[in-house]
Amino acid sequence: MITKTTLKEIIIANEQFLETMPSVISREGIQLPESDIIRKTVVFYGVRRSGKTFILFDIYQKNKERTLYVDFEDERLKGFGVSDFERLREAFLELKPHLIGKELIFLLDEVQNVQDWEKFCRRATEREKIRVYVSGSSSKMMPFEIKTELRGRSWGIEILPFSFREYLTSKGINPEQRDLLFGSEKIRVLNYFAEYLKWGGFPEVCLAGSLFEKQKLLKEYFDAMFFRDLVERYDIKNVKLLEALMDRLFSGPATPFTLMSFYRQYKQSFPFSKDMLSQYYKHLLQSMLVFEIPILAESSYARTRNPVKIYLVDTGLARRITSENNGLLLENIVFLEFKRKGYELFYFKENGECDLMAKNKDNRFLPIQITFDINEKNREREINGILKGCKRAKLNQGHIITNDQEEVFKKDGIEVHLIPITKWLLGGLRPGNSE
Repeated sequence: MITKTTLKEIIIANEQFLETMPSVISREGIQLPESDIIRKTVVFYGVRRSGKTFILFDIYQKNKERTLYVDFEDERLKGFGVSDFERLREAFLELKPHLIGKELIFLLDEVQNVQDWEKFCRRATEREKIRVYVSGSSSKMMPFEIKTELRGRSWGIEILPFSFREYLTSKGINPEQRDLLFGSEKIRVLNYFAEYLKWGGFPEVCLAGSLFEKQKLLKEYFDAMFFRDLVERYDIKNVKLLEALMDRLFSGPATPFTLMSFYRQYKQSFPFSKDMLSQYYKHLLQSMLVFEIPILAESSYARTRNPVKIYLVDTGLARRITSENNGLLLENIVFLEFKRKGYELFYFKENGECDLMAKNKDNRFLPIQITFDINEKNREREINGILKGCKRAKLNQGHIITNDQEEVFKKDGIEVHLIPITKWLLGGLRPGNSE
């Protein structure tokens, strides 16, 4: 049992720490429940180091007078159990008696370390005047892993690393600045995007000052994700198989993948079964390190018979083999942007391939082709791909996203727009809208 004295010391220490924090970058696109009728525990989940804790800090800074923040990775809270939550609430109110009877905000970081935490959260949100926000890096925080007590009673929000707009904000640049796409500002934005493409959007990496720091941070992240989120979490026995699988997936983002092709390629290299391979791949998806999208097809049979395309949670984790990867990394960034905005994603292949078919909530498709640059070698293939996607979606306009090319032309009755990735990301063309 943890005493109230210890809990008060922790509460005060956390408040003192948070008072020294600089202003936090507010994340875009996070929709919190606003109505008093909706009493749900807000669950921030996602890959580690994506910025979930700083979202809690942001909520604290905006509501500090009535907010409790606790980090359950604090060693002083070792042994904290579900029965200690009530003692924590009492300790907080004893420190702030003027809040008795008023609505409180509890920010519970890495709460998965407390067994049965869901029971307290349900009672606090439904019966007490407490708004509860929780975060965690473990896959235990995924919506399908949440225990019965919170099923239908939680408000899950997936947190990804910084978008490019958030990346610019971290550099002191307002992404709403109107002249960012012109003159010297455009050059600066292009340089920043080149860094973002290479190093990704993990907040700490974005703020790191040197290449050595960025490399070291990403290596440490990858190692922690490998050992803590996979090997330890799922009790992985065949580490060599997991290493080979991750090497394949992280070397080829935005490319087709099947377990059978992987099995054929590696079955002579070391022993493993198809079932084991399937299970390890499932663990990787559950870890939120990689995502898959299916082919766009009418039948579920056709979808399962075709390869999926694999994307990474962040381009900084990609293992680069050749410079040609830039086009694949560009596609990965476009995928993540659509994912942030809640689109359902497919690829389309029929006598040509359209990289992404993004479906909005109205079940309307937006075909998108992505290539680093259009040149004589790939022009026919890329244009054919977007034309196929537009015809499948029954649209007379399509877009090809490039690194820095802009052009408009018509072919086969379809108006094709080449648009620079920075213009697309900064709002010159919002996902799903026309210019």
